[in-house]
Amino acid sequence: MKTTYLFTFLLLLSTTYATAQMFTAQEVLQKSIEFHDPEGKWGTTPIRFELKETRPGGTDRETAIYIDLPQSHFKIDQIRNENRIIQEVKANQCSYQLDGSTDISEADQSAFRLNCERTRTIRDYYTYLWGLPMKLKDPGTIIEEPALKTNFRGQICLAIKVTYEEAVGKDTWYFYFHPTTFALIGYRFYHDEEKNDGEFITLEGLKTIKDIRIPRKRSWYVNEDDKFLGADILQK
Repeated sequence: MKTTYLFTFLLLLSTTYATAQMFTAQEVLQKSIEFHDPEGKWGTTPIRFELKETRPGGTDRETAIYIDLPQSHFKIDQIRNENRIIQEVKANQCSYQLDGSTDISEADQSAFRLNCERTRTIRDYYTYLWGLPMKLKDPGTIIEEPALKTNFRGQICLAIKVTYEEAVGKDTWYFYFHPTTFALIGYRFYHDEEKNDGEFITLEGLKTIKDIRIPRKRSWYVNEDDKFLGADILQK
């Protein structure tokens, strides 16, 4: 009986590997996009979602994100401790509210880091991570061939390696996909791969917003020692 089970497991494993060999990295990416965004809504329609952001030893943050790429409009509405902070970018121009007021002292602007450079960075951060894998079609993205067969956190999966043109980014990324559904299951990045620096992110569950299947929970860890850094949980 044990021999039969072992044979069945090895057969399934070899089938998974054989399937992986049928696809290029570009094909894996396209199939993942078709899974997560079958109607092509990302980048063409506004989307709003609410998060709980948890950090070890810190307080949870309640965060609402609004992204309207066609109108170049981004808004983040966040509760930090007892303060409500709204940062907004429209056509690359920034505006702010602190506890309902747009009259914000220089001291508070400094304390809460309310400056346009940082707000644009926040915009790019949320738009990139919550727009995956669709964002891997953006200009300046370099998808390396071939697709890889690998193991990510104990799960057999397909992987693609991604780098960027110098003007876009300098990190090296690996994205991991379920071998049959092509759902994105995690990713990791390195500033310097030889030093094993950077972080990896695991994904759990899915929520559908505007016909887009978005990972429900993202958990962050350090590559070097698997130290847990926090989680971002999609509420609605």
